[in-house]
Amino acid sequence: MSKPLIKTHDLARHYTRGEELIKALDGVDLEIAQGEFVSLVGPSGSGKSTLLNLIGGLVRPTRGELWVGEIELGSCSDVGLVAYRRDTLGFIFQNFNLLPIKTAWENVAVPLMLAGVAQSQRRVRAEELLALVGLAKRGDHRPSELSGGEQQRVAIARALANRPKLIIADEPTGNLDSRTGGEIMNNLRRLVSEEGVTLVLVTHDMGVAGYADRIVHLRDGKVESVEINLDRVTS
Repeated sequence: MSKPLIKTHDLARHYTRGEELIKALDGVDLEIAQGEFVSLVGPSGSGKSTLLNLIGGLVRPTRGELWVGEIELGSCSDVGLVAYRRDTLGFIFQNFNLLPIKTAWENVAVPLMLAGVAQSQRRVRAEELLALVGLAKRGDHRPSELSGGEQQRVAIARALANRPKLIIADEPTGNLDSRTGGEIMNNLRRLVSEEGVTLVLVTHDMGVAGYADRIVHLRDGKVESVEINLDRVTS
């Protein structure tokens, strides 16, 4: 395995609900290599979404360390976290989160706009990415004119816009039928290989989890087991 992109040590996230202390994540040690595809699975309340949100810099740990490359997210400033999310991360959501008034290529170009890329360059990059996910002829269509699978492929293209090292995905096939979900996962699997990007994905569906190189099983805020997907290792 190559050098870790993500490394956690005794990572925890606690919060209170009334007088009750909730240990959403409680002492996780985990390494994820650059270019690896890892699925996080577990029952509701296991800590998988909390771990994804910590890796995404959306919440801060209660204790422990979380390194992504040379950045320790727990001690990073608010400004530093904004830069981290802009420059290092791509996000893929269950609900696509596309802007309804913008076309497909304009949605893909949003991260480039936020990064200050000139409009002419934004369009070129957006159209390249739409072609990469099989939507070369759909760039001028708005989300309402696209199927659910097409919308998710636009979201995948958007996640790749700033050439991130890391993509995090939260139930990316949750709103899709099984056939379309399979197409999306094959697309993601191919892009991880071709682009060399690291993908961390949360899912409750073991069929979806099976596309990953490793499956991390969480329960009660801890890593219960880590399963190496031999089908992927030997393929």
